Amino acid sequence: MEEIKKAAEIIRKGGLVAFPTETVYGLGADALNPRAVARIFEVKNRPRLDPIIVHIADFSEVERLWSYVDERAEKLMEKFWPGPLTLALPKSDIVPDIVTAGLSILAIRMPSHPVALSLIKEAETPIAAPSANLFGYLSPTSAEHVKEQFGNKIELILDGGRCPVGIESTVISLAEKKPLLLRPGGVALEEIENIVGKVEIAPPASARPQSPGQLSRHYSPRTPVKILVGKGEREGKKVGLLVFTPRASGEGEYEVVETLSSKGDLVEAAANLFLCLHRLDRKGLDVIYAEPVPEVGLGRAIMDRLRKAAGTLD
Repeated sequence: MEEIKKAAEIIRKGGLVAFPTETVYGLGADALNPRAVARIFEVKNRPRLDPIIVHIADFSEVERLWSYVDERAEKLMEKFWPGPLTLALPKSDIVPDIVTAGLSILAIRMPSHPVALSLIKEAETPIAAPSANLFGYLSPTSAEHVKEQFGNKIELILDGGRCPVGIESTVISLAEKKPLLLRPGGVALEEIENIVGKVEIAPPASARPQSPGQLSRHYSPRTPVKILVGKGEREGKKVGLLVFTPRASGEGEYEVVETLSSKGDLVEAAANLFLCLHRLDRKGLDVIYAEPVPEVGLGRAIMDRLRKAAGTLD
């Protein structure tokens, strides 16, 4: 609790704190302090056109951060908050433009991780927090991943262990008549459609994203990633393999193999995705081949991350 009090004080004074959520580690600043939010962009080397999600710990906060809250938002908040779902609606005037990258809509979520909730409550301010990584690189699912990338560039890292969901939140815009999926993530699209009906899917952003993670190349290790089609080209290269489930044979052909799920469970696979990619990226490989996973449930979010790691459009 002392660490959380210390972290909250840093946030209130305009500093940066990395903290765990159920999805990935976030790099947090006071969302209502534009100078503090500017430091997020600076430390991450993040382009100013990429908006940031705001994290809250109390449902009443949406009334002052959004200009209105509609019935669809209320239903989704009731069902999925706290949890890995981000909702976007027109922002209120109290939210600095730097948070939304000048866009009129603001993305908000309420994380379910107890450390994240305690930090937000103790700081007594909403916290703007993208993933705690260098822009475009693999998202961090442990405090170690954060430290590897930032070292002493930020004031504090709160260690809450591994992130149980392990993949970023789903982002849904409710700013138009029809709900729009801006980013697949920790809540399956099918579950959302059970609540609000058909959701349209936004294409990848070529220049100006409406949500984090929309650019065609993102979530990338330093090692090139290729989606495996057939056997792949391995001659003369040190090659790693990322598989959905254990293989019966053929793994000896690869330098190293990481398995997302021992039993073909997409929830387990999502939780292990970035952890496995971090491990493969440390092996000095020439290329990482990734087997596709079924694009249902969380499989849609896994394939989104793999395609963006490979720099291939959906």
